[in-house]
Amino acid sequence: MNNDLYIRLQRISAWCGVVLFVGMLTAFSVGHLIPAMSPTESPDDVVAFLKDHRTGILTCVSLMVLLVPFEYPFVVVTSLQLRRVEGGWGLLSMIQLTTGVVAPLGFFFPLAILAAAAWRPEIHSADVLTAMSDTFWLMYVGNACIFVLQVWSIGYASFVDHRRAKPLFPRWYGWLSTVLGVLLVPGAFVFLNQTGPLAWNGILANGIPSIAYIAWKISTPYVLLKAIKDEEKELAGKAEPALAAAV
Repeated sequence: MNNDLYIRLQRISAWCGVVLFVGMLTAFSVGHLIPAMSPTESPDDVVAFLKDHRTGILTCVSLMVLLVPFEYPFVVVTSLQLRRVEGGWGLLSMIQLTTGVVAPLGFFFPLAILAAAAWRPEIHSADVLTAMSDTFWLMYVGNACIFVLQVWSIGYASFVDHRRAKPLFPRWYGWLSTVLGVLLVPGAFVFLNQTGPLAWNGILANGIPSIAYIAWKISTPYVLLKAIKDEEKELAGKAEPALAAAV
């Protein structure tokens, strides 16, 4: 593969992260899943929600099925840039790659369960539909912890990039990734709380992590595109040489 095509494919892959992010916000808005439903809703309220928003929910799931695959090129290009930090495939790039490949399942499975609940709500009892709705929210918010090692591995790379005078991933992005990883941890406690800040609609398990995730999802393509531009110059022989003596 020639260098021009290689760089072009990397840029397209970085923009795939933007496509997924914008599409996800659109899909969840169409499905009336923003903000999250309260865990204390009665079974009758859950049934009413599924019936009233059936078309929106199913449209949301269909859009997400089309959009989630865009995460894969985004994950791969991120690992390719991490590989440059490590000087080859290493622990950080492989952790990011493996966790990034698994992470989309955190969308697919919960959304499939919600789609099944909204598909024919009239033939299921309120208890069954409530259980399916609960499963969706518990998996969707609780599984956010899958991303912890992924974002930490990317963030840590900004602190250990001693191969060049100017790190590929800036320090501020490293701190953002570190903080996001910490903020995702409370999601694990939604299984223990029906009310309060650690419930699936709570400020600690959902609200603050969502804001941090939005900031991270906007900044990551930006950082990646700058790193790809640096690699383009490097391949053309115009980049600043890596500080090999510092390794």
